[in-house]
Amino acid sequence: MSDYGEHLKRRALAFLEDAKVDFKRGSYDLVLFHVEQFMQLYLKYLLYRKLGDFPKTHSLTRLLRGFLGMYGEERIRNFFHDNLEMLYLLEEAYITSRYLAREYDEEIARRAIKFAEKALEVLTWLEKTS
Repeated sequence: MSDYGEHLKRRALAFLEDAKVDFKRGSYDLVLFHVEQFMQLYLKYLLYRKLGDFPKTHSLTRLLRGFLGMYGEERIRNFFHDNLEMLYLLEEAYITSRYLAREYDEEIARRAIKFAEKALEVLTWLEKTS
């Protein structure tokens, strides 16, 4: 795999670690931002790995449409379908972190980290099986 693909994966995992540190600090808005960045880069990493490129978008839902079209695994499809609300919330958190003053509470930050950990488990499984 190219250095660029590895760079995407490394950055994605670093954003997940940042989210966990943010949670401990009580920076809940940053938790959601960093979880979104983790998801965005890990999806781009998997698409890059398979295609050599990825859609030039920041939209998780757009990335996922392309991703699910390429990776038709039912486990993946079910996971993302079951977590659609969290995906939209993360997309909103990305936009508001850049353009609006929006705060999130401890409970939603906790749920975002739980989602990210489960997503990592599912995406890692996919990476190993494809």
